[in-house]
Amino acid sequence: MLRDRAAAVDLFALVPALELRFEPELAELDRLLEDDRIFQQVKADLSRRRPHTTETGRPSTPVEVILRLLVVQHLYDWSYAQTEHFVGDSLVLRQFCRLGLDPMPHHTTLMRWSNLLQAETMHRLLDRVTELARSLKVTRGRKLRIDSTVVATAIHYPTDSTLLFDGVRVLSRLVQHAAAALSGSTRRLGLRRTRLAKHLVRRIEATAAVAASAATRAERPKLYRRLLAVTQASVRQADQVQHWLAGWQDATAQRLELALKRTAPLVQQVIAQAERRVLQGEPVPASAKLVSLFEPHTAIVRRGKAHLPAEFGRKIVLDEVDGGLVTRYSVLTGNPPDAPELPTSLAHHQAVFERVPSILTGDRAFFTLDNEQLADDLRVQTVALPRSGPLTAKQQQLQRSSAFRRAYRWRAGIEGRISVLKRRFGLDRCRYHGEDGMERWVGWGLLAHNLRQISRSVASGSAG
Repeated sequence: MLRDRAAAVDLFALVPALELRFEPELAELDRLLEDDRIFQQVKADLSRRRPHTTETGRPSTPVEVILRLLVVQHLYDWSYAQTEHFVGDSLVLRQFCRLGLDPMPHHTTLMRWSNLLQAETMHRLLDRVTELARSLKVTRGRKLRIDSTVVATAIHYPTDSTLLFDGVRVLSRLVQHAAAALSGSTRRLGLRRTRLAKHLVRRIEATAAVAASAATRAERPKLYRRLLAVTQASVRQADQVQHWLAGWQDATAQRLELALKRTAPLVQQVIAQAERRVLQGEPVPASAKLVSLFEPHTAIVRRGKAHLPAEFGRKIVLDEVDGGLVTRYSVLTGNPPDAPELPTSLAHHQAVFERVPSILTGDRAFFTLDNEQLADDLRVQTVALPRSGPLTAKQQQLQRSSAFRRAYRWRAGIEGRISVLKRRFGLDRCRYHGEDGMERWVGWGLLAHNLRQISRSVASGSAG
């Protein structure tokens, strides 16, 4: 049965000699999380765990405890296990999370509850926190700056050979589990095939070494053909096992059948792209490449950075307003241009702040004639979107004006904001799985960042 709140216990009153209390920022954060609209939105998602979660069953970890534990996890960039350990050992964090003297929930429990939160809920929570910031006068929405970055997924560096080996390894493991479920066999099916694939991958990697001889390099296509043959044999075996599993009603057999249905087509895609690129010498566009069997939504993003020619993850667009708050984020598919996101950012800003920003700025990737015209139609006072290519005398005069230059200098601050989000709030690499996991990871990181910004402003007296 889903519980709303924990029984009130004041740990600080139980140990008065220690004179424990919240530091000012944590005290303000504690008050922010008492907001009922935030609580109800989280509760609505957690209520979907079972048909009668709110009515029957054993008493759950209270919703407010789950909410606060997840905020603390992303506030300090901890894993689930670290959150369990550090919160359980701290009287201050126990009081903040409303745990009292109750045992700390196991980290797997926190993980299961966290996975119930929907991507749309994270956007609504971010909007609600922005409303709270407005009411506390932390921000007025007078300025808006936009930029994009990449959040990496938790994958190894993708090459055709390692992806083929991943396919052999995963399919062999699923086949072995299926054999155990169907016949009770403990034989390690596919072990020799997995070892051979691993050996071939190492030899292929040796052919790409700088010091490799011409003879070694010439051996590369032959090694790839052998590795492709091994992988195709694994796919055929998986198809046969999947056919056998189709007639079983056992829950384990059905789960394995679904896993094989999900994995086998991905391995076939890897085989096809390896044949095109290595054997046929045909270039494969980045949009058509699969770079991970475990995170198939991962995109190849090239942003023209000399030190980082290709990034593997998801491209996100961030909107930041005065007060240092990120009010909107969008997780993009593939590697689309940035400019089409600007109208959405302006529309969202109008919906949240009931006004257009006085200053709108972004880098040159956001400039188009349509975007410039849209900003003019909405009567944005200062639009600092630099153009690419040669400029007319009038355009040069505009970009050299003091208002344009002040606004564009302010734009540079979002680069520092992105750096803080990556270093401090985990936006360098997503540790959740799947597309929904990426949405939740980015959403929680931005939510924790905004809550910290608001609590710092209010605690320091700079709000207003």
